[in-house]
Amino acid sequence: MTTTAAASGARSAFGAGPGAFAGTVRLIRFALRRDRVRLSVWLLALALATLATASEYTTLYATAEKRAGVAATMDSPAALAMTGPRHYLSDYDVGAMLGHQLLGFMAVLVGLMSVLIVTRHTRNEEETGRAELVRSTVVGHHAQLASALAVAAVANIALAALVALALASTRIDGIGPGEALLYGLTHTVIGLVFAGIAAVTAQVTAHARGASGTALAIIGLAYVLRASGDVGNDALSWLSPIGWIQRTYVFVDNRWWPLLLCLATAALTAATGFALSTRRDVGAGLRPARLGRRTASGALTRPFGFALRLHRATLLGFGAGLFLMGAMYGSILGDAADMVKDVEQVQEALAEIGGSSVAESFASMVMVVIAVVAAVFVVMASLRPRAEESAGRAEPLLATGLSRHRWLGSHVAVALTGGTALLLAAGLSFGLAGATSTGDTSLLGKLFWAAAAYAPALWVTVGVAVVLFGWCPRAGSAAWVVPVYAFLVGYLGAILRFPDWTNNLSPFGHVPRLPAGQMSWTPMLVLTAVAAGLILLGLTGFHRRDLETK
Repeated sequence: MTTTAAASGARSAFGAGPGAFAGTVRLIRFALRRDRVRLSVWLLALALATLATASEYTTLYATAEKRAGVAATMDSPAALAMTGPRHYLSDYDVGAMLGHQLLGFMAVLVGLMSVLIVTRHTRNEEETGRAELVRSTVVGHHAQLASALAVAAVANIALAALVALALASTRIDGIGPGEALLYGLTHTVIGLVFAGIAAVTAQVTAHARGASGTALAIIGLAYVLRASGDVGNDALSWLSPIGWIQRTYVFVDNRWWPLLLCLATAALTAATGFALSTRRDVGAGLRPARLGRRTASGALTRPFGFALRLHRATLLGFGAGLFLMGAMYGSILGDAADMVKDVEQVQEALAEIGGSSVAESFASMVMVVIAVVAAVFVVMASLRPRAEESAGRAEPLLATGLSRHRWLGSHVAVALTGGTALLLAAGLSFGLAGATSTGDTSLLGKLFWAAAAYAPALWVTVGVAVVLFGWCPRAGSAAWVVPVYAFLVGYLGAILRFPDWTNNLSPFGHVPRLPAGQMSWTPMLVLTAVAAGLILLGLTGFHRRDLETK
C-alpha cells in the first residue's frame, strides 16, 4: 500500500495532480480540532509575554535618561550577542527595546511551536501508524504534510494578529498600528521558515524525535549565526532568518522587505519537503536506518541503559544549550552593574537578594532561569513513559520479567541524574565565563555550587510528574505548571515585586539564592525528602492502575 502511494505521488517532482492534495481541508479541520487547547496555550502565552514585556519596559524605563543609560550598557559585544544588532540603539524607545531585546528570543519560541506542529502532524502520525490508516482512505499523498503546514500557518498568522492588537492597544509612544503589525508579522514569517525546515527534516529521519531535534538544532544554529554577526561580521547575520527579521528594524526604520526573504525561504523549504516526500515510503525516512550490532551491549540489556539510550539525544541537546546559555550569561556579569544602575526595580530586587557585589546578586537572579530550563528537560524525561505507554511500546516490555517499578524507575533515574548533570554543566560554563568577564576567579566555584543547589527542586519537579503519571496519566501535562510557575514568580516576580507567598508555592522558591545568599541545608533536605515521597507515591500508583493497551 505504501509503495503504491509513493509511486502514484511521484508522477512529477511534487506528486502530480490535484489528487495528491485530496482530503487536505478535512485534515486541517481535524488537526485544529485536536490542537485547539495546545495552540490556544501557545498563542496566549506568547502574546501575553509580549504585552507584559512592553508594559515592564514602560515602567522600568519611563524617562529618556534611563533609556539612554540602558542603551549605553547594551552597546557591548556580550550584550549584543544576547539581544540584536546595534542599529536599534540609535533610537532606544520602548518599541526599539522590543525589537532589540525580545524579537530574537521570541523567534526561537515561535520556531519551536512551528516545528512541533509540523512534526506532530506528519512524522509522529507515521511513527504511530495512524498515517497509514488515514492514507488508506480518500486522502492524497501530500494531504498530511499540506495540512500540517497549513495549521502552522494558521497558528502563526493568529499569533501575529494577537501580538499586533496587544501592542496597538497599549498606546505606548512610538508603537502605532503599522509598527505593531510589522512586529507581529515578523513572528509569522519566522514561524513559516522553521515550519518549512521541519517539513524537510520530517522526510529525512524515520522518527519524530529525530525530525524535531534536527529542526531545533537548525534553530540553534540560526541563533548562533545571528549572535556572531551582530558582534562581528554582519554577513553572518544575513545567513540566519532570525537575523533577517531583526533587520526589519521594527519601531526604528520599519523595513518590510526582509519579510520577503523569509517568505521565499519558507516556500522553498516547503516545496523541498513535498518533493522529498515522494522519494520515500510511509513510515520510512530518506536517511537509511543504521545497522546495529549483532548483539546488544550490556547497557542496553538493563532498564537504566535502555532508558538512557531513549533520552540520549534530548539530554545532549539540552546539555549543549544550557552550557551555551551559562556562557552567555556569564559573559555579561562584568557589565551587570552598568546594565542595572538606572533601573530602580531591578536594583531593588538585587538588593533584596543580597550579595557582596552586583555581579553575585545578578547571577543569583539569572540562576533561576537556568534551573527552569533544566526543569523543562526533567518534565520531558519524566513524561516519556506516558508516550511509551500510549504508543504501545511499554506493554511488550512489561510482558517480560521486567517489573513496573524497574521500568518506570529507569526513566525516573535518567530524569534525576540527567537534570542534575545539566545543572552542573550550566554552572560550570556560567562560572568560567563569569570569572573571565569579572576577573574574579572565585566565581567559578561559587556559580558551580549555586547551580548544584537547585538539584533538589528539580527532583521535586520529577516527583510531581511521576505522581501524575502514576495515578492520573491523562493529566500528566499538568506537570508543566511547575517550571512555568517557577519562572513567573522566581524571575519576573522578583522584578515585579510579587508577594513572598507566591514564591513559596514553588519548590524553586525554597532554594538558597547562592552565591549572593547563605547556604541553608534544611530546605535542601526537606525538598529531597518531598521528592522521594512523591516518587514513591507515583511508583505505587503506577503499580496499582491498569496499563493502557493497544
